[in-house]
Amino acid sequence: MGYDPKNPMVGRITDLGPRYYGDFLPPVIKANKGTWLYHEIVEPGVLMHVAENGAKVFTIRCGSPRVATVNYIRDICDIADKHCDGFLRFTTRNNIEFMVDSKDKVEPLKATIKSYGSKFPIGGTGACVTNIVHTQGWLHCHTPATDASGPVKAVMDDLFEYFGSMQLPAQVRIALACCLNMCGAVHASDIAILGIHRKPPMIDHARVTGVCEIPLAIASCPLGAVKPFKAIVNGEEVKSVKVNAERCMFCGNCYTMCPAMPLADPEGDGIAILVGGKVSNSKSAPKFSKLVVPFLPNNTPRWPEVVACVRQILVAYAKDAKKYERIGEWAERIGWEKFFEKTNLPFTEKSIDDYRLAYDTWRTTTQFKYTSHTAAYTK
Repeated sequence: MGYDPKNPMVGRITDLGPRYYGDFLPPVIKANKGTWLYHEIVEPGVLMHVAENGAKVFTIRCGSPRVATVNYIRDICDIADKHCDGFLRFTTRNNIEFMVDSKDKVEPLKATIKSYGSKFPIGGTGACVTNIVHTQGWLHCHTPATDASGPVKAVMDDLFEYFGSMQLPAQVRIALACCLNMCGAVHASDIAILGIHRKPPMIDHARVTGVCEIPLAIASCPLGAVKPFKAIVNGEEVKSVKVNAERCMFCGNCYTMCPAMPLADPEGDGIAILVGGKVSNSKSAPKFSKLVVPFLPNNTPRWPEVVACVRQILVAYAKDAKKYERIGEWAERIGWEKFFEKTNLPFTEKSIDDYRLAYDTWRTTTQFKYTSHTAAYTK
C-alpha cells in the first residue's frame, strides 16, 4: 500500500511503543474483565478467581530470581505453551504466574512445573514470605553500595521454608535496594535490605574537566554539598569540585553526572535493615519502613550477618504477632522499644527520627517504655 499524506496512519507498521495490553490477556480473563466476583487461595501458590457467570481461573504462582538467562525464559515459555495456550504473566514482585481455566488442568500443570526440580518453586501467596523484589546491584547499576541478587539469594535460601507455606501471621514482603535512591520497594516493605554508602565521593581532580560538566555535577547534589574548586594537579591549577562531607548524604547523584566522583568503597559500603513498611490500606494505613539496624558489612558471597538479622526479625514477629498483623502493625502495638527487645537488636541513636520535617512521626509526649534495650539512653 502506498503512503497517503492525507491518512498517514493507514497501513503504518511500527514498533514504537508497547502493544495494547489486552492482546496479552488469556481468553477467559479477557471475556470476564470487570466481572470477577471473588478469589481465594486454594493451597500455597495456587489461586482461584471466580467470575459472576461462574467462569474460573486457576493461577499457579512460582518464584523467580528476576535476573534470568535466555534458557530460563525459554523454559517458562515452554510451560506456558504446553498448558496455558502460551499465556503467562509476571507479578510486581517478579513471580511467574501460569493461568488455566479449569481445575482439571491444575495438577498436570503443577507436575510439569515440578519436573524442573527447584527451578520454579510454587508459593508466594497468603501469610508467607513473598518473593523478594530487588534492584540491579553490582550486576548493572553504577551507584550500588551492595549487590542485589547476591544477598537476595542468600536470604531467600535461608527463609525458603516460609515461601511455599502460609504459617506466618500475615504476608511478609521483603525488598532490597542497592543504594538509598531506592529503586526497590524498601520504603514500603515489611523488611527492607538497603545498601548504604558511608563515605563521600572520592574526587579524581585530574579527570574532572575531561569527563564532567562541572555545573551539572554541582547542580546534581540535592543538599548543595558539591561546590566549585580549583585543585593543583601536576603543579598546575585546574578547575574541579569539592564536597562538604558534613552535608553529603552519600546518594551518588553527583557520580551520575560526573564519573570522576566515584562513591563505591569496600570499607564504607554495607547494608542497613529497615522494617515496618507496607502499601496495604487494610486494618491500618500504609506505612513507611523505619531504620532498625544502621550497618551490616558486605561479607560476600553469602552475607551471613544480613541473613541472620532478617531471620532474627522474622522469627520474633512470627512468634509474637497476632493473626493478620503486619510487622509494622505488630511493632506499633507492642511499642518500638519492645520491638528491639523481642528481636534482640541493639538500639542506637541512628534509629531516632531527627528529620526536620517529620514532626508527625515524633513521639511528642513524655511517655517512655523502659526496656533492657533503651536503658542505656535513659541515664
